[in-house]
Amino acid sequence: MAQSFITPPGCPLLPRIDILLPSTHTRQHRDTCGEAFYSACHELAQSHWLRGRPAQAILQLDKAMMAKLPADSEILKKYPIPYEAILWIIQHSSGNDFLGNPVRHFQHLASRMNQKQPQPELRRARAWCCLHLSEQAFGSATFPRDLTQVQREQLHIPSFDQAITMLENTTPHSCEVERVQQLAKKRNFMSKKDDLTS
Repeated sequence: MAQSFITPPGCPLLPRIDILLPSTHTRQHRDTCGEAFYSACHELAQSHWLRGRPAQAILQLDKAMMAKLPADSEILKKYPIPYEAILWIIQHSSGNDFLGNPVRHFQHLASRMNQKQPQPELRRARAWCCLHLSEQAFGSATFPRDLTQVQREQLHIPSFDQAITMLENTTPHSCEVERVQQLAKKRNFMSKKDDLTS
């Protein structure tokens, strides 16, 4: 049953909602996986954030990234692909909220992508970009990579530049690559100094 709420303040990069939403909120749009699904994932992410569940909010934004949107869809003008929203959630999570390790999360998401879900190669590129943006913004000491997986699976983690190339080759949205690059620059990202093969 939906519940009313007063606090905490919502994420300004996600839709404003007037009630807390059930976990089934996106289900009716799952089969079409289009703009309605994309919007519903953002709304449910906001609901999880307001409940003090930042990790679950990020999972919903992961799901939003599988939506099949028309090239440069109008909805992206209001709610861009949620790189910045993910960074905002990480930054504003309190010690009392379960966040987990976002860098490790995106490493696992990218390297264990479900090929049966929509747009796996695009989602993989987006996950690698999220890994680098999160790692650079908050530090590898705070959120280390899963080096056990790297060693056990001989996993190659692409550099930021390689992830950008992957994104360029898969996204239908002309603004997406530029936005990721702007976020990286805004956070003083120096990809040439980052050895990302280990």
